[in-house]
Amino acid sequence: MSTTTTGGAPVRARVAVLGRGEVPADAPAVRADDLGLGRGDGCFETLRVVGRPGAAAHVQHLDAHLERLAASCAAMDLPAPDRGAWLALVAGLVDAVPAGAEAVLKLVVTRGVPGTGTATGVGTLSPVGPALLRARAEGVRAVTLPTGVDARVHASAPWLLGGVKCLSYAVNSAALREAARRGADDAVLVDARGLLLESPTASLVWSAGGELRTPPVEGTGVLPGTVQRAVFAAAAAEGVGAREVAGTVGDLLAADAVWLTSSVRGVAELLALDGAELHRDPALTARVRGWAGF
Repeated sequence: MSTTTTGGAPVRARVAVLGRGEVPADAPAVRADDLGLGRGDGCFETLRVVGRPGAAAHVQHLDAHLERLAASCAAMDLPAPDRGAWLALVAGLVDAVPAGAEAVLKLVVTRGVPGTGTATGVGTLSPVGPALLRARAEGVRAVTLPTGVDARVHASAPWLLGGVKCLSYAVNSAALREAARRGADDAVLVDARGLLLESPTASLVWSAGGELRTPPVEGTGVLPGTVQRAVFAAAAAEGVGAREVAGTVGDLLAADAVWLTSSVRGVAELLALDGAELHRDPALTARVRGWAGF
């Protein structure tokens, strides 16, 4: 299977399994009783790959993603990822990404088959879907959805796996379906106090008072975003303030600009929230995308 992405040659779907190497993309890669499949007992990372002429494909923010994968594994009592093995798997999967093309790289760790005590590691490479590219270019409209939970509960309940990129994504997917039912492209999650959290698949960033802001990660269950952190680091290096701060929907309505940042979609402008048009700053959006590497 292959699909042309951003003007480059087609990207071929590929699959590799730790300890086995590359396997046919249309063949089973894990056993049916793997706990990642039956219980969502595992974690993952999704990365953007960009093909380059005369050089190896660039895997964006690879170190940050591997660090977050290791943190997720630690939080779930999974074995620490073998960094060397994962780097070799990644290199093998992306070695044929054509120049000018974009691809999606997904790294998955599961608890494996019951009774074996051996985790399963799988990597997949696939084309970037047109919906993600369209959202990056045109922006998205969102609705607010409540989690119904005070986010502070995560500080004393690590078993809730707040801030862990786990395979149990059914709630995230349900939130996106609900957003679509309400005529929106995405959702902004808020806790029981009305404080901003994140999107089901992205970090939330807004500009106000000449600085960039994002909801706090510590003790809130918010996933630390790789792109968001890259943006904040680059902004700070250029003397632009960037900090974590508790915010509300009112803060987004009054912001100079709002974005959803994620690894493959990149920096998507949030155009409207709950039907209310938001402020936009095209020049700043271009700058934020540069900081993100898009």
